[in-house]
Amino acid sequence: MRILLGLCALTGLQAQPPVLDKAKLIDMSYAFDEKTIYWPTAKPFERHKDAWGMSPGGYFYASATFTTSEHGGTHLDSPLHFGEGKWSNEQIPLDRLFGPARVIDISATCAKDRDYRLTPADILAYEKQNGRIDPADIVLVHTGWGRFWPDKKAYLGCDRPGDTSCLSFPGLGEDAARLLVERKIAGIGIDTASIDYGKSKDFRVHRIVYPANIFGLENVAQMEKLPARGAWLIALPVKVTGGTGGPVRIVGVIR
Repeated sequence: MRILLGLCALTGLQAQPPVLDKAKLIDMSYAFDEKTIYWPTAKPFERHKDAWGMSPGGYFYASATFTTSEHGGTHLDSPLHFGEGKWSNEQIPLDRLFGPARVIDISATCAKDRDYRLTPADILAYEKQNGRIDPADIVLVHTGWGRFWPDKKAYLGCDRPGDTSCLSFPGLGEDAARLLVERKIAGIGIDTASIDYGKSKDFRVHRIVYPANIFGLENVAQMEKLPARGAWLIALPVKVTGGTGGPVRIVGVIR
């Protein structure tokens, strides 16, 4: 009830009658289709129509089948992804998937250095302007990379199937990841293909963040539409038992 009342207050929803200010809702997920960007070693999104048209009974009927890697497009990484024994998709408490959004904007720096990694100094500078990051906040790192979607070569740095040696895009640095773990945040999101920068070979940031039972959001869309603080985020993944991640519909709620 507390969360519902909070959402009502944030969106302008009144108890009687219900009115939702749609201008305050930001869709922060990319659609899944043939253009969706996946990790070079993952299978791409596939979908085919099983039935589509008038049925023998004289009515329209449509049904399709899709297949997808757990890690592609706008998706959630569950802590289990790099944390043995940690939460899988269905185990993440619901109240951690809904919370205050903190947006750290490093897009100007990333525009000059596509291999830039978020630093503790970036986080401390943000906190000086916007207040200390609190436990249960969902921290979003805005690199500006959304402007490249869905151009795979520009977004990833290369577009050779199966080849990760040429990847080049921003991410988090190890020390920044440790600082956010110290802040006990609920989740970390980024508008690139990985919370680790593209040239990482050992996924150190994944190995720091996820064992702390902090989830990740990757390929987040329209991050530039959220303020540095004050918005809320809803990130609901496919509820796969034992899932290491999966497609997620992310909604930003502007106060």
